[in-house]
Amino acid sequence: MKKVSTAKVYIGYDSTQHIAYDVLRHSLRRHSSIDLDIHPICLRDLERDHGWARQIDPVQSTEFTYTRFLTPYLCDYQGTALFMDCDMLCLADVSELFQLEMANYALRVVKHDYHPTKSIKMGGKVQTSYPRKNWSSLMLMNCSRLRVWTLGNVQERSGAWLHRFEPIPDELIGDLPPEWNVLDRYDPSTKLVHYTEGGPWLPGCEHHPYGDIWLAYMKEFMSDQGDRRISGHRS
Repeated sequence: MKKVSTAKVYIGYDSTQHIAYDVLRHSLRRHSSIDLDIHPICLRDLERDHGWARQIDPVQSTEFTYTRFLTPYLCDYQGTALFMDCDMLCLADVSELFQLEMANYALRVVKHDYHPTKSIKMGGKVQTSYPRKNWSSLMLMNCSRLRVWTLGNVQERSGAWLHRFEPIPDELIGDLPPEWNVLDRYDPSTKLVHYTEGGPWLPGCEHHPYGDIWLAYMKEFMSDQGDRRISGHRS
């Protein structure tokens, strides 16, 4: 197993779900045994600093539907990085993922066989079904082997080309342990909950069956923020 002391994590940021980003970041750091270099993939920053200009797609459900694939580009195609959707909650030490061998892979994902039955998903967005759905929601990337995901390609190529990993040979797509991307469910083995049907921070989703877990982490985050403000005021 590889030994790592710090790890890069990129979280898809949506301006309508800021609290989801904050709580996920808090949960990652709460459990991590290594330093985490966490970055939001923010549409506004990409437009300002990188000339991002892809037109909004009527079927995209978040601001990071496509920008997630810029992770290798943002890392200068060097090293290993983890991308995560913001509608997740980490319950274990994410350093486990960074200890996985990546030399033979371009990326590792949880290979869900997921076929949604609802026509509407979180936030009232239209649900779409396609091969490899949710594979791109959590990606451990060997950035040097993903140079095909250039700024130009991510801006111009189709959603299918990107989300189905069409330019990536199947043998270069490895597995992540399934407990690291558990869809709308929780049991003692779960290390990461993915609220694909909408988390309790969204109107109409307040009573998600596993929303209490997220709410507990939110309260912990808010308490921590309050402690920081008090400490800063006194210093």
